[in-house]
Formats: sequence, structure tokens, C-alpha cells
Amino acid sequence: MSGRLKAKEGDLIVEKQEEMSIVEHLGELRKRIIYVLVVLVLGLVVGLVCANPIYQYLISVDSAKDFELHAFSFWDGIGMYMKIAMIVSLVATIPFTAYQLWAFVSPGLREVERKAALRYVPYVFLLFLAGLAFGYYVVFPMALGFTTQVTESMGLKETYGISQYFSFLFTLVVPVALLFELPIIVMFLTKLRILNPLRLRKMRKVAYFALVFIAIVITPPDFISDFLVTIPLLVLYEFSVFLSSVVYRKQLAADAAVEARYRFPAEPQ
Repeated sequence: MSGRLKAKEGDLIVEKQEEMSIVEHLGELRKRIIYVLVVLVLGLVVGLVCANPIYQYLISVDSAKDFELHAFSFWDGIGMYMKIAMIVSLVATIPFTAYQLWAFVSPGLREVERKAALRYVPYVFLLFLAGLAFGYYVVFPMALGFTTQVTESMGLKETYGISQYFSFLFTLVVPVALLFELPIIVMFLTKLRILNPLRLRKMRKVAYFALVFIAIVITPPDFISDFLVTIPLLVLYEFSVFLSSVVYRKQLAADAAVEARYRFPAEPQ
């Protein structure tokens, strides 16, 4: 009888430990989310301070010089400032979010995996900036030129509001910048053994279709623009597969080394 009671008490202790572990994980996740929200708000404040210089630069480049922008409501000006502030906040928040994600999952990783995953964080920032540059200097001028040609061919006079102009700009540029994070995401998931190059190669047809669809959606409906945006996206995917292969080969080599270390020597015949 006492043995049964002890067994039940042991089961209750294990259940309580598991519940405490789940509660602790949820508390840790909530803390990380609060950190990200704080940085997001601080980024918005910094973005509002920097909004006017950024706005002056954006309207001084060649793509905006041909347009006389107007305000069609009292909120257009502050709305445009808020959009610029949000982009600035994203630039700061995305790498910080990547670090918080690493900090949340790192206790479950080995020391080598923690150090390797931490190296990805600066590249999150760099790839996002590269995506912004590609979207602004390549995708946006193509889209703007195409829409302007269509408007002129219809004999319409171009009168644009500042809100419409910047909404058009950010709708094109931000998705492209986020897509440039694909290699880092794939490497990180491969490091966690969620993805591997074999699975990515099997998904190639579906991934290609999705990327082509995205390229067609965010670019003007002409073949040249679609082609110029689709090719970099497909190259990004193949580059992601290559990086996944590098990480996967290192994992296999590490696993083989561990197995060889703990393998018992064969008994003599």
C-alpha cells in the first residue's frame, strides 16, 4: 500500500514539475515579447525624429522629382511620418527579434549550436537593408515607370497624394526586404533540425511557384519587371538551399563523430 502511495506521490511531483516548466516557458516567452514591443515603440520614437530627413531624401531622388505631391486630408502628413517611422522601427526591431528568438530557444541547444546561431543575428540586419535597397532602387522605379506610362497612354493627368505615393512605395519595398531574410531563416531552421536540404529540394516546385506568384503580385504586369524580380528571388531560394546543405553536412559530421566516440570496439572473433 505504501509503495502505491509513494508511486502516486512521485507521479504528482513529475506532473507539477512539468506544469512549472510550461509556466516558466510561457513566462519567458512573454518577457521576450515585451522586450520586442519596447524596442518597437522606441524605434517608432526614433523614426518620428528621423522622419523629416528621410522624407526629404525620398522626395529628392529621381523617381519622385517628376511628381507634385498633394495632401488630400489633414492626416496625410502625419500618416506619412508614421509610415516612415514604422520602417525605421522595423530595421531596428527585426534583428532584435531574431536575438530574442535565439535567447528563447538557446537553452535547448548545445554550446556549439548556440554560438553558431548567434552569428546569424547581424546578417538579419544586413539582409533586411539589402532587401530595402533592392526594393527601392530596382523594383520601385520599374513599377513606378510602368504605371506612369499606362497613365500617360490613357491621356490622364497625374495628380497624386502624398499618402498614395508612400503607400505604393512601402507596399512594394517592405515585402521584398522581408523576403531577403529567407536565407537566414532557412539556416536557423536547419540548425534546429526543423528543415534540411533534402526537404527543401522536394519543396522546390512549390517554393518556385510561391516566389513567382509573389514577384508577379508586387511588380507591374509586364514580363520584364516580373523576370527581373523573379530571378533574384529564385537565386535567394537556391542560396538558402546551399546554406542549408552546409549546415546539414556539419551536423551529419558532428553526429558521426559522436557515434564514433561512444561506439564500443568490436569483440575479437
